[in-house]
Amino acid sequence: MLSLGGAVIHMKDVEYIIGSENIIKTPLNAYSDEALDFIFDLSSKIMKSPLIRAYPDLAALGFWCRKGNIQKLKENCAESSVRLGRGLCFHIAPSNIPMSFAFSYIFGLLAGCSNIVRLPSKKFVQTEAALELIGSVLKEHPEIEKRSVFVRYPADNETTEWFSQMADCRMIWGGDNTVNNIRALKISPKCIDISFSDRFSICVLDGGSINNTDDTRLTRLAEDFYNDTYLMDQNACSSPQIICWVNDAADARKKFWDAVYGVAEKKYELQAAVCVDKYTKACEDSIDDHDNISMISHEDNLLYRVELKSLIPGCEKYRGKGGYFYECALASLDDIAPVVTEKYQTVTYYGIDPEELRSVVIRNRLRGIDRITPVGKAMDIGVIWDGYDLVRMLSRIVNVE
Repeated sequence: MLSLGGAVIHMKDVEYIIGSENIIKTPLNAYSDEALDFIFDLSSKIMKSPLIRAYPDLAALGFWCRKGNIQKLKENCAESSVRLGRGLCFHIAPSNIPMSFAFSYIFGLLAGCSNIVRLPSKKFVQTEAALELIGSVLKEHPEIEKRSVFVRYPADNETTEWFSQMADCRMIWGGDNTVNNIRALKISPKCIDISFSDRFSICVLDGGSINNTDDTRLTRLAEDFYNDTYLMDQNACSSPQIICWVNDAADARKKFWDAVYGVAEKKYELQAAVCVDKYTKACEDSIDDHDNISMISHEDNLLYRVELKSLIPGCEKYRGKGGYFYECALASLDDIAPVVTEKYQTVTYYGIDPEELRSVVIRNRLRGIDRITPVGKAMDIGVIWDGYDLVRMLSRIVNVE
């Protein structure tokens, strides 16, 4: 039974993991002391957990929530004292990224919102660990506790619509079909949606820089690339699918990919199903895209490389997983401009001036590419994501004229 907003409705199969139906909607200031104290305590508790050694994404959550980082974010929001949360934020978390639900929740807290988080049905170990830590810290922060609810329920439009009608804003994470389905549900007239649908990302590497990289730095680069890709089986929207080479050189490619293979060989647990998927993908690419594919090579099923003759419109179809990468040589950085659509999210880079990349986006007035970040930082989520300033969008400014 739910009694949100004074109404009562019976809902089957809603499991309250943290909190209850008695959540309050009274907003807090953006970057409120109450929210910050809770987040700092949560960071401390996470970083003391032995699980962070096994789960780097859990460690990343604790590190991101550290006091120095959050205080810097607050300083960059000079008007936070005249901002209030929009009210109740309903978060629909993605099913394939274990820690996304927690970051989404933290963004809502920083904005001053009360939060209902629908958790993915799949129970990742690090998801359950984070929930346990959040629940224990909430007991020490009553103002945040009564503004925090975490639920699980089977896919059900009726239940999702009910939560949506109570919300003043929604954070919707998922594929295009998921987003479109949820956005079709009834919401209150003033509710705003922030949607994170299917996106596509690329990596730009400078061959000359890689040839001049010593072995220690090269290993670190390969580890960073591994974290951007293999760690999430390339499922994250920010994981690069196409590797674009400037100052291309065969020896630079070999040096880079040998290093990546060496890291993956030590760290990656290759599943039989992934082997089959990659082989099937290679067969499909050979048949369907032979006009634009010059070569497909692989190393013991751990690393597939698909050489593209050029970037063509519709490159978003080139998606691999578990170590299946497309690559292409560029005559200049501007070669990416004709193919970039609103689907493009992140560009990771090595040996490239990021301001040159930003200039390509702005000069060509591209509809896509919201993030430009070094290799190794693709998964580093922040309050600015997909081009949205999340704290400002989830809060309202009280204006005086």
